[in-house]
Amino acid sequence: MELLTIQHEDFELSIECAKFETVWEKARNNVGEEALMSTYSWSDGVQSVMMSGGAGEDYLIEKNVPAQSVFFENTDYPIWVDFKDYVKEARFGSTLENDNERFTFHRHILAGYLNYGNEIGRSEIKLVYKVGNEIRRFSFSFEVLSYKLDYHKHWKAIVEDIEKEYRMLSLDYMRRTFHGFAPDKNGETPEIIWWSIFADEQQKFIKACKNIIERPRHRLHGRKTYLRADQLTFIPTSIENEVAEHRLNPAHLYCVEEQVTTNDTQENRFLKFALLQISAKYEQLKKQIEKLKGVSEVMRLDMQTVAMSFKRLNSHPFFRTVGRFKGFTQESLVLQKASGYSQVYRTWNILRRAYSLNDGMYRLQTKDIATLYEIWCFIEVSHIVKEQLHLADEDLEHRNRMEMNGLFTWELGKGEHSRILFKKDDVELAELVYNPKSTEKDSSSVGIKELVIPTVPQKPDIVLRLTKNDLQEGMKFTYLFDAKYRIDGKVNGVDVPPDDAINQMHRYRDAIYYKDYSSDALKKEVIGGYILFPGDGASVDVEMSRFYKSIDKVNIGAFPLRPRDEENRMLLEHFIEGLIKNKSQEVIARVIPQKGTFVEVGNRVLIGYVVEGRAGYSDHFENGTATLYYTGRQFPTTIALQDLHFFIPYIKGKGIRDVYEIIRIRTITAQEAKRTEYDDSLVNDLRLAFELRFNRRLFDDYQMINTHKMILHTFIDTTFDELDGLRIDKNK
Repeated sequence: MELLTIQHEDFELSIECAKFETVWEKARNNVGEEALMSTYSWSDGVQSVMMSGGAGEDYLIEKNVPAQSVFFENTDYPIWVDFKDYVKEARFGSTLENDNERFTFHRHILAGYLNYGNEIGRSEIKLVYKVGNEIRRFSFSFEVLSYKLDYHKHWKAIVEDIEKEYRMLSLDYMRRTFHGFAPDKNGETPEIIWWSIFADEQQKFIKACKNIIERPRHRLHGRKTYLRADQLTFIPTSIENEVAEHRLNPAHLYCVEEQVTTNDTQENRFLKFALLQISAKYEQLKKQIEKLKGVSEVMRLDMQTVAMSFKRLNSHPFFRTVGRFKGFTQESLVLQKASGYSQVYRTWNILRRAYSLNDGMYRLQTKDIATLYEIWCFIEVSHIVKEQLHLADEDLEHRNRMEMNGLFTWELGKGEHSRILFKKDDVELAELVYNPKSTEKDSSSVGIKELVIPTVPQKPDIVLRLTKNDLQEGMKFTYLFDAKYRIDGKVNGVDVPPDDAINQMHRYRDAIYYKDYSSDALKKEVIGGYILFPGDGASVDVEMSRFYKSIDKVNIGAFPLRPRDEENRMLLEHFIEGLIKNKSQEVIARVIPQKGTFVEVGNRVLIGYVVEGRAGYSDHFENGTATLYYTGRQFPTTIALQDLHFFIPYIKGKGIRDVYEIIRIRTITAQEAKRTEYDDSLVNDLRLAFELRFNRRLFDDYQMINTHKMILHTFIDTTFDELDGLRIDKNK
């Protein structure tokens, strides 16, 4: 399907797309037709730009007037350029060599295709061709839109949110698209900003320097000289007496001051300084850029041309009589208003500024939208966790930092370098980790010390670990979030995530384990996994969707998350609020067990009466060092041993205080338990033994409980929730 046709005095350019109707329909359903507008602009020589309107109806589009968008992300666009017979050479003029390699010139036709991947924003088709000995250039500018998000609204919101948290993290280099931005008086001036601004300023700057050298501003400068009387154009009053005295001596020389013009002015000194400074910076960055992979030959030639212009200007004889710039002693109207000087001063001034992502005349390249969306989701989850924990900024400990990625750009650190700790009164409540990818040295790690992968590396985008102390001190529950910049159609008016993304969450949960380094044992770690995707739909309809209902059933599902979509954001807020407020035993009880395991593991606790036994037996329980508890001859058959996970010793006359974790349950003989000398009567006297490990203090001091519920006057099988009901109020 032919979408656009450009009639130029030197060629005819056609843009096609085989699947455009499908892409357009997806975009219209996701963001609405009113959001699918683009403005087009082009360089001189264009006679007409015709757009296909469907059903055989074509219409002209006007320069810089909004019209229907043609270009979308992740879509192939074949491009044909049919040059006139007098054009003998032509090439595609992208800064990326990969794009240029897709185009070939044969028999006056330049043909190839473009695909912008996940890069959205403004872009250009550039052509470089030769007519006789003249090299001509043509550019056609347009916007590349997303069919999942509203570029004009959502993209800007995503970048603004990221820049508030991590300044300059949104920026990238050597991309196919760019965005408008304006200089700002505040902030730093990173090299990418310098280079991006100067790309538009360089030709104007060079032209201004040439104009100044050809017609410089100069000033009269007084200098002493010695002249004969016949050489004096006028006689200063200071030498009248001397002239009268030597009037008969025509060879006498008189010392006078004459006015001569000089280029050594404050403005020309500034010109020399600015030219040297900017050309040195340009040469430095040019050398670094030439080392990058993917730089096209077109770009290399352009950079070399600019560098040579700077070299010639710096070596011009004009600057031989110009001194060193020592700063401005006062404002200069010449620099502010004079032709040439004002352009040099303006360029030098804006190169010292930072930037703002508000609309402006300068170009700025950003990361692709999929990466931006992933970072934005991490920021949104961190904000929600902070809100639901009711924390202030000072309660967050940011260990996450940006790391240099290539020549100009930054990326967010991974694993240990991207951790946010949420604390209250120095008590850790949660931690959030971005992209905790395994390293090449240790592919069994997920980037967090306790989490291991025995099989193949797994790469979740966001890991949320909540710390709960109600069941066990410092117990962590892990939840995974994966940001997917994808939509797999609509069901009942609701965008749905791709099936393979949901399947990936199942793999994550099955593959990632918790490693207990004290026992070297592996345990299941991940409670649930959830997709975050840029879907849309009424929240009441989302709650009825299959991908949302599955969260409650199996702890695997998805949440639609878009910028400024408060309704669907509330679904994620309420979910995370529930994760934070639920007690540990509730969380564990909801985890679906493997066949043959028990749901209530960790919920039930055994209270056992500690009797005097061998020397030191009860003392170990009082000082918290006990490692073994054994029963008497009888143990209640109504207590399910497989459900027990914790043990609380009851000390006679004192009550309960400490909690122990039950590591193992086995049978021992009474002789082994009491550690007495060999006695035949004790060999067949079997007891239950609980191997223990101290967990925590449940109370600061011993608490008495109602012992009437003790089975066999020795045991109570209960839950942590029911402990308060057993306590005896000492004040009554």
